[in-house]
Amino acid sequence: MNQINVEINEIKKLKEEIRSRIWRLMEEKNIASFPRPVYGRIPNFKGSEIAAKNILKLEFIREAEVVKVNPDSPQKPVRELLLKMGRKVIMPTPRLKRGFLLINPSKIPRSEISFASTIRGAFIWGEPINLKSLPKIDAIIVGSVAVSLDGYRIGKGGGYSELEYAILREVNAIDDETPVITTIHEVQLVDEVPREDHDVPVDFIVTPIRVIEVKPRKHKPKGIIWEKITRDMMRKMPILLELKRLKEQ
Repeated sequence: MNQINVEINEIKKLKEEIRSRIWRLMEEKNIASFPRPVYGRIPNFKGSEIAAKNILKLEFIREAEVVKVNPDSPQKPVRELLLKMGRKVIMPTPRLKRGFLLINPSKIPRSEISFASTIRGAFIWGEPINLKSLPKIDAIIVGSVAVSLDGYRIGKGGGYSELEYAILREVNAIDDETPVITTIHEVQLVDEVPREDHDVPVDFIVTPIRVIEVKPRKHKPKGIIWEKITRDMMRKMPILLELKRLKEQ
């Protein structure tokens, strides 16, 4: 095994240790919220609704027209809040199996907005959208297991947030200036996060008690690192094949 592989394996091991520590801490302190246990998940937390409201302290969120939000439970209040504000939400389907959904509140009865912000409701009220039809996205909101104050995050280990970001960069739905935000509980803040070249740092960390702007902003990947895309990934996520064909045209 060469030195690069050893280093990558060490980074992955360190990330897993941090995940395990945060999941255990949230369960032991009863900070975790449904669905529980939070092991293996982007952990939902008590106060996620307050953290969602705190994103409105960010002017660019108040002015945004289209926001991409991850499908995990702790960001459900974010999706609901944005839809109630009349903003369009782009939601990746879980594990990117069915690409992206566009949830347009103008096409949803007011009484169904809360349901539409759930995963099940998004599949009913949202519309599948192909890569060519994606609108310009004004901001990205991601879930995290742990985040460092300098903006580096750890997800649940599948790499889906990074893939989603890279795909959106490839089709110019976002650019280097598109802000990336995460909503977390304070206990999910850590001193340091090991990072790999495909990791996407965040620009703002929003908790139930504060909004942290990361300065200076960190460099973000420009798109897909195709050497890391396997045949199995292409099979499980047809959107990758759609992107490859689109780039070859």
